[in-house]
Amino acid sequence: MDLGIRGRKAVVTAASKGLGLAVAERLAIEGAQVAICARNAETLADAVRHIKKAAADAVVFARACDVTKPEEMDAFVAATRKELGGIDILVTNAGGPPPGTFDSVSDAQWQEAFNLNLMSAVRLIRAALPDMIGNRWGRILLMASISARQPLANMILSNAVRAGVIGMAKTLADEVAHEGVLVNVLCPGFIRTGRMEQVIRAQAEKAGVGFEERLKTVQSQIPIGRLGRPEEFANVAAFLVSEAASFVTGSTVLADGGMFRGLM
Repeated sequence: MDLGIRGRKAVVTAASKGLGLAVAERLAIEGAQVAICARNAETLADAVRHIKKAAADAVVFARACDVTKPEEMDAFVAATRKELGGIDILVTNAGGPPPGTFDSVSDAQWQEAFNLNLMSAVRLIRAALPDMIGNRWGRILLMASISARQPLANMILSNAVRAGVIGMAKTLADEVAHEGVLVNVLCPGFIRTGRMEQVIRAQAEKAGVGFEERLKTVQSQIPIGRLGRPEEFANVAAFLVSEAASFVTGSTVLADGGMFRGLM
């Protein structure tokens, strides 16, 4: 199936590894020109090599950037415009806030989570939106978490702030639909990334069990019976930013193997 994004200019943040890298790779395979950023220049260089190995003719621009720092983000967007000529697709991604309960997190941690997971997306959208409106075509995809739809224990910062991302995206979708810009949210469940393995390993140590035993317990919560693969998540992301998804906006989509138990 041709997704209709060959030659489109796509930005994917926090794309040096994990889900961000998987999405950037998938878009490059589809023929999109891709700009990626991450805080660590070394892992970012590894990501570029990885993408070009998967798509030999890929156009990939990379620049180190911390999306919580407006000046770095602005510089990344400006450099992307210079290298690629504009932005058609924006995929916002960032690491998650630390775990914690209501009485264990400070005001500073609340502010950091807000800046990391909501304001970084707001600033990136604000920077990219003029290109999309000017072209009368754009795709904005905000990567969130299943915790935005089904709160996870000991994750109050993520539960609260990521729900705010959905609220912002739904409102924005209504405001820019007539401009040809579509806005959606994609929430991963438990995907087998390096970060997810670290979480399971930490849980195993805390419970005094082995990694495989804890992994089995985690997977028992997923109807499909296993962790997702990054490329499975990336396949959904690629569809949502494509021409094929031209009648999908204001939606929150789950890629979770059936883990979410609600109706809506």
